[in-house]
Amino acid sequence: MKKFLFIVLWSFQGLLAQVQFEAKVSKTTLGLNERLRIDFAMNIDGDNFNEPSFDGFQVIAGPSQQVSQSWINGRSSFEKIYSYYLLPNRKGILTIKPATIEYNGQIYKTTPIKVTVTAAVEQPKDPNDTSISADNNLYLIATISKTNPYVNEPITVVYKLYFANIGISNFRELNKPKYNDFWSQNIEIKQLEAEEGIFKGENYRYVVLKKVVLYPQKSGKLIIEPLTLDVDVQLPTNRRDIFGRMLLSETSKKVSAGAKTIQVRPLPESGKPDDFTGAVGTFDFKVTPSKTSLKNGESLDLLVHVTGKGNLKLFSLPKPVVPNALEMYDAVHQESVTTSLAGMSGKITDKYAIVPQYKGNYPIKPLRFSYFDLNSGSYKTLSSPEILIQVLNGPTDTRATDSLSIASGTNTIHTPQFANIKTNTELKPTNPKDFFGSTTYFWLLLLPFLGIPLLILFKNKKEAFDRDIVGSKIRNNNRLAKKYLSQAKKQTHHKELFYIALEKAMHNFLKAKLHMETSEMSKDNIKTILLDKNANPATVDQFIALTENCEIARYAPASSAAIQNDYDKAVSIIASLEKEI
Repeated sequence: MKKFLFIVLWSFQGLLAQVQFEAKVSKTTLGLNERLRIDFAMNIDGDNFNEPSFDGFQVIAGPSQQVSQSWINGRSSFEKIYSYYLLPNRKGILTIKPATIEYNGQIYKTTPIKVTVTAAVEQPKDPNDTSISADNNLYLIATISKTNPYVNEPITVVYKLYFANIGISNFRELNKPKYNDFWSQNIEIKQLEAEEGIFKGENYRYVVLKKVVLYPQKSGKLIIEPLTLDVDVQLPTNRRDIFGRMLLSETSKKVSAGAKTIQVRPLPESGKPDDFTGAVGTFDFKVTPSKTSLKNGESLDLLVHVTGKGNLKLFSLPKPVVPNALEMYDAVHQESVTTSLAGMSGKITDKYAIVPQYKGNYPIKPLRFSYFDLNSGSYKTLSSPEILIQVLNGPTDTRATDSLSIASGTNTIHTPQFANIKTNTELKPTNPKDFFGSTTYFWLLLLPFLGIPLLILFKNKKEAFDRDIVGSKIRNNNRLAKKYLSQAKKQTHHKELFYIALEKAMHNFLKAKLHMETSEMSKDNIKTILLDKNANPATVDQFIALTENCEIARYAPASSAAIQNDYDKAVSIIASLEKEI
């Protein structure tokens, strides 16, 4: 009995220890600048290994795989390990989620691991190691062209990566700079090239990584969020290979340009024109008509455009005012603007289409455009000349003459424009009859009682409808047949979905017409019942052949013409069976 119990316990213990899959980390607390190793170990050869997302970490190496198998005293042991090296992206308590494997149809998961990330720590240095560190040889600098601009005055930010005595191979943006309350435009850098320069009084090499043009949109203290990079660097060491060449060690280094503060000055209120819309820079202003003389039915284009250098995309152009006899349509805005490190320059245009209504000469009043000139620090206003539009023919505008006749009291109000005014007076009593006691009142009072018989009739019809179980099934199958036939028509470009929907439509048609269940849907049974219902044998054969074709065509190649042919055939067969049975 004891021997039997021992065998049972030993077998049970073996089952419990059959599959082991766990995650192990090199440390549970580390600094922001330290690496973490994590191993996913299993004692079986699992399939479909899925790593976790490593949220909050950057994978700097891995996965590397190790497999070991040994025999000791006639018993075998197996171990497979997936290893990763991680670098934390932020401080706090980070959770490494479970990894998964599949073994014998079962899914196994590791236990989540929590890791505490602190601020960067000072790492001890080997006194015998004379290798160069990246700390004093790698810098990310943001250069600001001006720190106290006016509102809408352009400034540039250039990000440079300085390095000396080390090599760099790649970089990744950990935090992108944010330009809140700025209009920003990135300047494209086609190729990164290292250049020589002086930094901190010493010779450095540098790479220009990013150029941005900014236009501040409000005054006051504005913050430019920092750019943070993770840079792969190669550091020379004091070790050499067998040929005497210096060996390099590869690592990564986080660098940040730091936040920058811009103190933006407001535009002066003194001398600000009433029509100022926010233009800042140096501009030229013109208003040009495409023609000044035209015939009735023709149109002209009035171009209002500003050229120069400044915040061209950030202000609106003045709108022209034209006489009522000229119909002006909404403007079409056009821009031809380029942005460089000096800011925006080019031309913006508002194009108005104008159509005259009457013959005559019509002036377009001068337009004013005001802007703040950065060179002089003052406001300037430009004006366009008056434009005279001459309409050579067409109807004469008589509206001014009619108004003059009415004012003088003469009997000349005979123009057609007053024909829509009613001359007959329709008077209504000021004290209408009370609603209470009226005919409408009594009809509304009797209306609920008249609706009671209709309500009873509707209730009886609904109960009879609900009791008709067979009829409900037929109606439901009819609805399903129409639904799937409609779906098949929509899926003519997707072969497999088309034939699935077509087969369902034909089966539901039989359920509706023959009162059949799904279990009775054999081909012999369908043929027998259809022939008993006086269906045409040729139509029955076509129906069965098409259902068989639906099963085969799902997995066989078929052209769009064949699919359309099968759909037309199904509609024809269903219509024929509808008449025959």
